[in-house]
Amino acid sequence: MVDNELDIRGLFRTLWQGKLWIIGVAALFAAVALIYTFFAKQEWSANAITDRPTVNMLGGFYSQQQFLRNLDLRSNMLPVDQPSVMDEAYKEFIMQLSAYDTRRDFWLQTDYYKQRQVGNSKVDAALLDEVIDNIQFTAGDATRNTSDSVKLIAETAADANNLLRQYVAFASQRAASHLNEELTGAWAARTVQMKAQVKRQEAVAKAIFDRKVHSVEQALKIAQQQNISKSETEIPADELPDSEMFMLGRPMLQARLESLQAVGPDYDIDYDQNRAMLSTLNVGPTLDARFQTYRYLRTPEEPVKRDSPRRAFLLIMWGMVGALIGAGVALARRPKLL
Repeated sequence: MVDNELDIRGLFRTLWQGKLWIIGVAALFAAVALIYTFFAKQEWSANAITDRPTVNMLGGFYSQQQFLRNLDLRSNMLPVDQPSVMDEAYKEFIMQLSAYDTRRDFWLQTDYYKQRQVGNSKVDAALLDEVIDNIQFTAGDATRNTSDSVKLIAETAADANNLLRQYVAFASQRAASHLNEELTGAWAARTVQMKAQVKRQEAVAKAIFDRKVHSVEQALKIAQQQNISKSETEIPADELPDSEMFMLGRPMLQARLESLQAVGPDYDIDYDQNRAMLSTLNVGPTLDARFQTYRYLRTPEEPVKRDSPRRAFLLIMWGMVGALIGAGVALARRPKLL
């Protein structure tokens, strides 16, 4: 007899003699795993990949936002690194798509969640947290050439597909609502700013006009006092200083005064442009509540493979576990050598 010697032939002979135990226990465990897959909660996942929208998808929001940017450009208020309107809209969409509140509000208004409520506040709150975690957003990485993606897990393939489409549309609608609010606020601010600018231009033009009228009136009084009835200078009227304007004579000064009073203040082209802009701003923005802030690079579809439970994997794994347990039983039942 040799101590600590492994009898390979005896081991396999023992396992062969206990093959019924090995096969039986393996079959039992595999059957239990198979039954479990029929009653376990199923998980199906649908995926979508998104990118920034096109100009046509933004509709009227693009033109109105661009109009405000042109106003800022005229006022030298536009930053150098200003993102495009499409990038701005898509950034808001991504923020809403990944936000906790968006996911929570989405599930609260779906029949999928309402049908699974049991009326217990704690259980329903746990269920809500679970379905919120079932929406998973993955940000894109430009260095790896990957785009933004979102994944939704549900109990059936059809639910996963439909709910993911609804969630993307829900996030887009919330983003559009926030963008419209920002547009309305920016529009109102530009309107107030333009009104102030127009009033300032009118005040400046009125001050210049009053000064010119006052100068002509004073020159006319002096000409009347000096009884100057005709021009006594060869210098053009526009080049005469105000202190020597009386030398133009009463008739010319009277005509000039009447002309100024008839024409009124003089405005430059910027004033006319600002008045036109103000007329457009006073109308207010035309809001589109359902413009699209994204486009699909991968449209959600019904998944063809179930995420959980994985039947084939469970059968193989638990079948092997059962075979190992059956082998242990066979070895434990072998006859003892005296």
